Amino acid sequence: MARQDVASMLAVALIVGAFASAPTSVQSIGVCYGVIGNNLPSRSEVVQLYRSKGITDMRIYFADGQALSALRNSGIGLIIDVGNDQLGSIAASASNAAGWVKDNVQRYQGLTIKYITAGNEVQGGDTRNIVPAIRNLNAALSAVGLGGIKVSTAIRFDAVANSFPPSAGVFAQSYITDVARLLASTGAPLLANIYPYFAYRDNPRDIQLNYATFRPGTTVRDDNNGLTYTCLFDAMVDAVHAALEKAGAPGVRVVVSESGWPSAGGFGASADNARAYNQGLIDHVGGGTPKRRGALETYIFAMFDENQKTGIETEKHFGLFRPDKSPAYAIRF
Repeated sequence: MARQDVASMLAVALIVGAFASAPTSVQSIGVCYGVIGNNLPSRSEVVQLYRSKGITDMRIYFADGQALSALRNSGIGLIIDVGNDQLGSIAASASNAAGWVKDNVQRYQGLTIKYITAGNEVQGGDTRNIVPAIRNLNAALSAVGLGGIKVSTAIRFDAVANSFPPSAGVFAQSYITDVARLLASTGAPLLANIYPYFAYRDNPRDIQLNYATFRPGTTVRDDNNGLTYTCLFDAMVDAVHAALEKAGAPGVRVVVSESGWPSAGGFGASADNARAYNQGLIDHVGGGTPKRRGALETYIFAMFDENQKTGIETEKHFGLFRPDKSPAYAIRF
């Protein structure tokens, strides 16, 4: 989960079964499962915890063989990331993509794979690998009868420029337009990592805490289209929707592949704020956004605090659960 400075993009106006199968339905809430810690429960315990809490979907950040084995026949819908370090190889060679599919999809019977993500928050020159990697993975999946698994990529929010008002959203770089048009042709969604926390942290003078955490009290109107926003999350997601429209891909669905709030380690990071945000997110996304009504598939970051995460201290404190599997704060799925 790379961090970014999103404050510059938010205007002052924000004050106010055989092998793997595609799922038969879309649930609204999943949870990301990161493993950058030396004190985390076993993969099988984690799968049991997901099931006991009624969490229906999971995102993993690499093809973790232990996790994939534990997930067999669990019924949990799954996003599997192709690591950024592997993206160039898969983009360069159809046979490399086929080998990845064989090793990480075909060999694990009983998985319910929803999406394969060709890179997470890819930056710089590596962005040129996204489209060919998606094409090669699509071909590899189709060749073995698994074309129902959709392939996409996960973008940072700063891939969108002019994000306020939401209707002004446009992709900042041309490569995302190419990605969007490819996704439109395959029926895959665009995955986007959406973090109101970082926008609030970087601009608390102009962004109200209640607006950032699904608490009532602030209303923002988009004068371009007349839509009204009561939470920053909706405004950010609808900026992605607007950017897709401008890219010529209005039918591409958005999946929020990460969203969360830290419970410690920095400004605005507290158990109370994290609980308010994540419970608000769970309760909210079933209705979609002002621009796109209907369930918005969303993945909370993250299942556990990860004590070996690098970077700023808050990175270690996004977990819904502590490593001993006790709740970090009260949460209801």
